[in-house]
Amino acid sequence: MIRTSNLQKVFTTEEVETTALNGIQMEINPGEFVAIMGPSGCGKSTLLNILGLLDNPSEGSYEFFGTEVSGMSERQRANLRKGNIGFVFQSFNLIDELTVYENVELPLLYLKTPAGERKKRVEAALERMNIMHRRNHFPQQLSGGQQQRVAIARAVIANPKVILADEPTGNLDSANGLEVMNLLTQLNQAGTTVIMVTHSVHDSGFAHRVVNLFDGKVVTEQR
Repeated sequence: MIRTSNLQKVFTTEEVETTALNGIQMEINPGEFVAIMGPSGCGKSTLLNILGLLDNPSEGSYEFFGTEVSGMSERQRANLRKGNIGFVFQSFNLIDELTVYENVELPLLYLKTPAGERKKRVEAALERMNIMHRRNHFPQQLSGGQQQRVAIARAVIANPKVILADEPTGNLDSANGLEVMNLLTQLNQAGTTVIMVTHSVHDSGFAHRVVNLFDGKVVTEQR
């Protein structure tokens, strides 16, 4: 389970303090699909960064599947991320100099997975995302929808417990956006927890639960 208690995040720049998160209380069960919504600047991406172990809260508690994360060093958070969390971004975040195959393989290289196992898992992920025929192409040779499928393949290659998606359809047309949401739904139905930040009411309809933020606080939850 993912659980936060009185989670706060304060940014300080030139003696000016900005409270991005203010007392977030949240529980997400294994296998849930949760959408986080709210206006720009309400703290959605800040919360996703903390849930994804990219940042620490200023105050409060964050428990990730039985491990208390608050106060961990950057290296400790990075080690916990490996194999446990997959990321899908609006901008795809692929490496231009690597082929589709190499982009998807990258997390397994970090995990020091043997070559034979890497090949088997990468090919299976590419087949699952219907992008195997583009395995030797570079990101700039793909459409936006194809790039996002590659990004999802990379996110799931290590069989993570959680996928964090930040506006995953934001750069896509409606047809490709629907395809991406269907892929995330299929992964969730197979047991992966999905946490998605979105402005799209349509995309939020795929989630089991919608958490609405305003001024760094949870104001409503809808099922």
